[in-house]
Amino acid sequence: MQHMAPLINQARQGRTLRLAFLSAVVSLVASFAASAAPIPLFNIYRAEDGLTNAGISMAVVTNAVGTIAALLVLGRLSNHLGRRLTAIASLGLLLLGCLLLLNVHDIGTLLAGRLLMGVGTGLASSSLTSYIVDAAPARPAWLAAVASSQGPMLGLTLGAIASGGLVQFGPWPRDLIYLVCAGLLVLSAALIVISPETAKPTPGAWRSLLPRVRVPARVRHLLPVAAAVFLATWATGAFYQAFVPALVEDQLHTHSPLILGLLFAAYIAPSVLGAPLGGRFTSAAAQRIGMIIFLVGWIGIITSIAIGTLALFIAATIVAGAGQGIAISAATRGLLHDSTLADRAPIFSAIYLLCYSGAAFPSLISGELSNTFSLPQIALGYGGLAIVATLFTVLAARNPYADATRIGQS
Repeated sequence: MQHMAPLINQARQGRTLRLAFLSAVVSLVASFAASAAPIPLFNIYRAEDGLTNAGISMAVVTNAVGTIAALLVLGRLSNHLGRRLTAIASLGLLLLGCLLLLNVHDIGTLLAGRLLMGVGTGLASSSLTSYIVDAAPARPAWLAAVASSQGPMLGLTLGAIASGGLVQFGPWPRDLIYLVCAGLLVLSAALIVISPETAKPTPGAWRSLLPRVRVPARVRHLLPVAAAVFLATWATGAFYQAFVPALVEDQLHTHSPLILGLLFAAYIAPSVLGAPLGGRFTSAAAQRIGMIIFLVGWIGIITSIAIGTLALFIAATIVAGAGQGIAISAATRGLLHDSTLADRAPIFSAIYLLCYSGAAFPSLISGELSNTFSLPQIALGYGGLAIVATLFTVLAARNPYADATRIGQS
């Protein structure tokens, strides 16, 4: 009997950690599903509330800026306040964003809602992914990495598709998806409340708010190409949020919100294939291959817009999405090469900064240009960015080795 108590306690601890892992995964998916929910509604806001393409683009910028701010300033807060408190705070911000977006009739409300969602998503990215890693079972060994990296992709995909379906076929098209997301966020928060804490609160919360962005010198030579990859691929993701809703309606002649959700998902979902496919090559080779595939996808996108073919647009979107997944995972793998535990958080801060800057700044510029240029011309501009980034990657990609050993390996 004396030997039974440790076994019972160990089994109980295993069950509570499994609950924490499940709660964190569900919460991460729900957070990003809520973030993607407004995309199929953008055309309704344009038609019924008079919002412009520039205004929708600014909403994308606002969301990205909120996420950047949260990642840089709040990214290490869960190390000091605990995973549960920061996770619940992130879910609360997303819930407030959903409730605010129930009453979108002007650009100010949309921007405020997207800003709250951006900050909530950024805080969720840091706190919930850390919670997942803390609570993940030891076996299978890959579970923590897959759940933390692909949870956001799954959430964005499910959120966009579910939103499109509910907007097109459900009652209350402007409201139902936000109510559903609000319910999921409340459920997620309840799961977090009953889950155990995995990080003991420690002093230094205020000091942790100072942003730390650092790339070790041994991989700093990889940063220019990685920046080109992140900029072009995340700019395209922002393009699908800001301009594809109007482009599909005006140039490809479909008014279906479900098609809009499926198109965004078609760009995001294939990126899941990036890590296993790109892992077969060196990081430099995988970046070149991924960006070439990405560019082929963009050529198909431009062609489909020119000839007005929705089926080609969808196929090209899937190709571009697969290419960006390969390139992004390879660039990230290169920057993390031989990194220590202390290196990883600053490196990821640098990666997130580049990614969300890639979403924000081209959207800001193209939003202003949309008052002068047509949507097909805006698409050509993004295609030009893809060409420049691909050429630079093909010519300049290198592997993460010291100069003395790098010759002939790139």
